[in-house]
Amino acid sequence: MRAAFACLALALVATPAVAVSVDAVPIETFAPEKETDRFGRLEFIGGLTLTSPDPDFQSLSAIRFLPDGKRFIAVADTGEWIDGRVTRDASGRLSGLEDVTVTPMKNAKGAHAGKSGMDAESLAIAGNRIYVGFEGRHRIDSYPLAGHAQANAAPGPDFLIPPYELRRNGSFEALAADDAGRMVVIAEKSIDTHGNLFAAVIRGPQKGIFKVVKREGYDVTDAAFLPDGDLLVLERRFSLLAGVAMRIRRFAGEAIRPGATVDGPVIMQAYGGTHRIDNMEGMDIIRADDGAHHLIIVSDDNNSPLQNTLMLEFRLAN
Repeated sequence: MRAAFACLALALVATPAVAVSVDAVPIETFAPEKETDRFGRLEFIGGLTLTSPDPDFQSLSAIRFLPDGKRFIAVADTGEWIDGRVTRDASGRLSGLEDVTVTPMKNAKGAHAGKSGMDAESLAIAGNRIYVGFEGRHRIDSYPLAGHAQANAAPGPDFLIPPYELRRNGSFEALAADDAGRMVVIAEKSIDTHGNLFAAVIRGPQKGIFKVVKREGYDVTDAAFLPDGDLLVLERRFSLLAGVAMRIRRFAGEAIRPGATVDGPVIMQAYGGTHRIDNMEGMDIIRADDGAHHLIIVSDDNNSPLQNTLMLEFRLAN
């Protein structure tokens, strides 16, 4: 019994952030066999292949940048906060990561409950709070923006979707907030009887459930709002025969409302073997120094030696 209480006490002690080193190898071309930087509505700016001797730097599932467009907060599906800052070379291309730390996430009881209890898959920042979507034990938790080591989870917004509709390994993969206070969640694989994905506006005006059309076997992995209110949705597909693929769809902001079934055009599509992609899971939008909107997309390597942690950057064409 004493040993059990001792373990619990250790779990509740604040675990400090651990500084980790990250090596970065530049990705010069997105499609090595093609002499173009333009892919659909996106222009490839550059990218990085990221590695670290620290085993906790892995499995990135979502990323959000702070207003300066340099500092970021990411989550890993092993239940870790990963904070850092991107650096750039003289031409403005991504060159590396600095000030990277890894901190175990805490649940409402102040403990790190392991991957089964802390499978963080999505992330949104609204004001001075961070909202994290978890699958397995389906929930959306809220944390303060700073102080990960001391921060316990608090209840986030009601996700509105009936829990019995949520698949264990396919729920809150995308969480996005806009500047007007609206927050939406989209399930990865949880579908209705028509094959459409469950989604909901969980904060702001017009709260309620809507659906997202699921096409060609793609699963939603993240989403981010543009300043005009449109929503960009990152999707991934994998099969042993065809390999990995990714695409991005754009949904009109005014179409996102309770009772709607939302669809939108594909603005970019890429395939493993042809393009430099992996298991692309996290995406955010920043206003870059050139005044344009840039998409930064990261991959989840699943802690596998056969996969890579990539960070890719694209400029959104007008």
